[in-house]
Amino acid sequence: MKLSTVLVSASLCLASVTFSHQAKANDQLALSLCEYVAANDKGRLRDTLKDAKVKLRAVYDAVVCNGNNLVRHAIASNATDAGEFVVKNLPKSALEDGADIAWAEGNGHGGSALIAIIKERAGL
Repeated sequence: MKLSTVLVSASLCLASVTFSHQAKANDQLALSLCEYVAANDKGRLRDTLKDAKVKLRAVYDAVVCNGNNLVRHAIASNATDAGEFVVKNLPKSALEDGADIAWAEGNGHGGSALIAIIKERAGL
């Protein structure tokens, strides 16, 4: 009976350490992606995703930078190169609703070069 209690306790401790480590890794990845987009550093953005063995479309919905998704963060940061990389690595369906374009125009970023790239990719 004591052995089973010890095993269960050890399993729970190990699981909590594993999950917290994964959460910290995900937070660090998201932070890095936000920083590289803001700095318009497409090369480091690409390398970070490659090193983490993650596709952008797999983490896109989970990454929030200053309350915005990566496309809006790129528009607000005037990060054309990094923003183009993000747009081209997203499925067209993520851009077809035009929400990012409407957000940009509503927030004073209607002249952003990324608007044309989004429209071209989405077929708008």
